Parts: sequence; structure tokens; C-alpha cells
Amino acid sequence: MRFLGLLLLTAGAVSAGEYALLSNGARMHVDRHEIDGTRVRLYNSTGYIEMPANTVTGFELEDPTPVEPATAPEPAAVPVPARVPAALSPAELADAAADKYGLPRALVRSVMAAESGFQPDVVSPKGAIGLMQLMPQTAQDLGVDPYDPAQNVDAGVRYLRDLLNRYEGGRWRALAAYNAGPGAVDKYGGVPPYRETIDYINRIEKAIKAAQATADIEQRQ
Repeated sequence: MRFLGLLLLTAGAVSAGEYALLSNGARMHVDRHEIDGTRVRLYNSTGYIEMPANTVTGFELEDPTPVEPATAPEPAAVPVPARVPAALSPAELADAAADKYGLPRALVRSVMAAESGFQPDVVSPKGAIGLMQLMPQTAQDLGVDPYDPAQNVDAGVRYLRDLLNRYEGGRWRALAAYNAGPGAVDKYGGVPPYRETIDYINRIEKAIKAAQATADIEQRQ
């Protein structure tokens, strides 16, 4: 783990803004982080996610944008409509899409956590975009703007539902196809022997079991 040489805060420490460097090569923007033994918590405006410390290779401070000196006003340009931010939080978007396509909320939330850590602006080194990490071609095939959180989540969950239907409800095969592509699953007749894909499935299954255990405890209270 290459935390040495990068900014690393101890448990309870706070930073103004930073990027978490993930072991899969992605960079995730967070407000701050806390480290407690073998676990790390990544905080943002919607809450936090917790993951094993060995999935984070380091942290980089966010460079503040320099303030430009005041200049004379320029002629008014034709206004361009800005993308309207999603009214729902990432978790709420996950639940809404899960309900729409008849999937368990815990499954959809766990996939979103594994894919992007609930960060709408994450782009992987391979070019996967947003909360559900849609590849540009997949987003085009599904007819959505992958940079729009609501469209990204809806399309990602719809694609996951289609994979579950394709593999007759086989969750492991559907998750493997979401991660490595249906071609890999079809080639091996099941989960392909890829370490990344196997770890991905195990991470999601563990998160689902934890969510179910929490729900059971809440029901008994």
C-alpha cells in the first residue's frame, strides 16, 4: 500500500477536500476521510461509505482554483441551459430505480457502492462513467446521458435487470456480466476466473448480507 509520500490522515482527522486513489485506478472526490485500523471511511455531502483500507492506495489534496483578477465585463453571450442536478441523493436514486425495475434495494445499492462509491462524477481509467459506471457505448445503446445521475442510475439498473433475466435470475452470473461483460460469462459458462470479477461479486454479496442483517435488527426493535 503506497500511503507513504501521499497525504494520509489518522482516525478522526479532517481535510478540506481531496481525492481518494482507489486500487482499481479510479479517483474519487471526497470531503474528508477517517481511518480506523483496517477500515477507511470516505465522507461527502450525502454521508459516508466504508471500505477496506487496502482498497484505497492514497489521498491527494484538491488543488484550490486560483481567484482570477477582476476584468472588464464582456458582451453577454447566448445563455446555455445548465444540466439540472438530480433532486434525489444517489441512494434515493438507487432505491427508486430498484423499485421501478423490481430489484432488491440492497442489491442495487451494493452494486452502486462497488462501482462508484456513490460518487456521480467518477470516471474510471477504462472510461466508465458515473454512479453505475456505464461505458460510453453501453450508455449510447441504452439511449441515455451517462453524465446525468438520474439517467445513469436508471439505465444501469435497467441493464442489471436485463442481465438477471438473461441468466434466469442467476445473481452471480449477472454481476459477473455487469463487471466483465456478457461475453466473458458466456465464454466460461458462468463466472469467469478473473480475480477482479470474483472480488467484485464477493464485495457486493458481503454488502447485501450486511444490509439484510441491519434490516432484520431494525425489524426486531
